Order: sequence, then C-alpha cells, then structure tokens
Amino acid sequence: MDNIPQETSGRSLESPIHPGTRIGHVHLKVADLDRAIHFYQDVLGFQVTQRYGRQAAFLAAGGYHHHIGLNTWESQGGHPPAPGTTGLFHLAILYPTRAELADALQRLIRAGIPLDGASDHGVSEALYLRDPDENGVELYWDKPQEAWPRTPDGGLAMYTKPLDLKNLLAEQR
Repeated sequence: MDNIPQETSGRSLESPIHPGTRIGHVHLKVADLDRAIHFYQDVLGFQVTQRYGRQAAFLAAGGYHHHIGLNTWESQGGHPPAPGTTGLFHLAILYPTRAELADALQRLIRAGIPLDGASDHGVSEALYLRDPDENGVELYWDKPQEAWPRTPDGGLAMYTKPLDLKNLLAEQR
C-alpha cells in the first residue's frame, strides 16, 4: 500500500462521502453453487448473467452486470459461520415498490421459505430470512421520504414494529 497518495483532492477525512455513492453488489461464499443459484434465481427471481464453470456465478435484475456474486472458491461443501463470530449480518435487497415486496413475499411462500421476521421501520418495510447458506437476507422497500417519521427537530425517528403481512399481501401490482 506504499503507492497510496498522502494528499487527497481537498476533501478532509471527516467530510462525508459523495451522496451519489451506492453499494453496488454483494459477493457471497457458498457451499453449493447450484443450490445458491436456485434460491437467488428461482425463488427471488434474479437472472444469471454469467457463470464461471462450477465455481462461480453472477446474478442481476434489470440487465445489470451483477447484483449478487456467488462462489465456492474457498467454501465448497463448507459450513456457515458459527454464532458469535464476525462476518455478514445480512445483505439487503431493495425493491422499488411495496407491490414488488409483496411479490417477493408471495415467492417465499410458494417456495416454502420461512421468515425470521418482518418489520415496519417507519422509513421502510422489511422481510428477514436466511438463504441456503444461512446468510441473512433482508428484502425491503423504502417508503417515500416525505412519509418518514421525524423528530420535532427534523431528525429521523425510525422504529421497529411488526409488519402486517396480510396487509402487504393484499398489495396489488
């Protein structure tokens, strides 16, 4: 790392990152590539955009190059991390509308995938589950910013309340 310049473009280390910055994709180590592809493709609906033999695959929505990378390079036949260890808590998949989140819930029900939880956070509504490798997965949609709960001084007032799944399923596309 000796080639990292000491001077930056004038931004201090304390200045916020550019507001257009986004997290682009997640790459997961999995024990069984076909099993993981089945979950992310056949249950959640992502499309395989590329495979690297029997060891890796990339999946996406909407023609993007990839939102999810899966590989067995270091994990073929492996076990999930033990509780109490560090690592990924969950990956979060953002749906564009509440109706699309309802569609995701329907897919989970049809596939027999159990939920770990379902919450209304005031700013978003979320479904929590595990993929076949026990990675935490959050499926959510963001409510419009003007509907977000606020404190009297304008700060966010997020909360966690149970999400009404019957009401969510009544949402029509």
